[in-house]
Amino acid sequence: MLVETDRIMPITKLQKELTQTIRELSETGEAVYILKNNNMEAVMVPFSEYEYLTNLEEMFEYYEINNMINTRIKNYDVNNSIEWEKIKE
Repeated sequence: MLVETDRIMPITKLQKELTQTIRELSETGEAVYILKNNNMEAVMVPFSEYEYLTNLEEMFEYYEINNMINTRIKNYDVNNSIEWEKIKE
């Protein structure tokens, strides 16, 4: 993954410039990559991008569930089914 070096910020600098950084983030829409002890620790993204990624994750989960259901339906045999009333007993 390529990251623009001007978007990387040490956590100590972020602590000092948090308000300014958030304002810039909302204006530009560009993520801010946060370093802690010279290691990439976190990423700050605009809320719209976070919302998009969350929706994408949810859609991917639905896709996985759909694939699981389709796989199971291929092997489904109605003759092997047990009635709910028998299961409850």
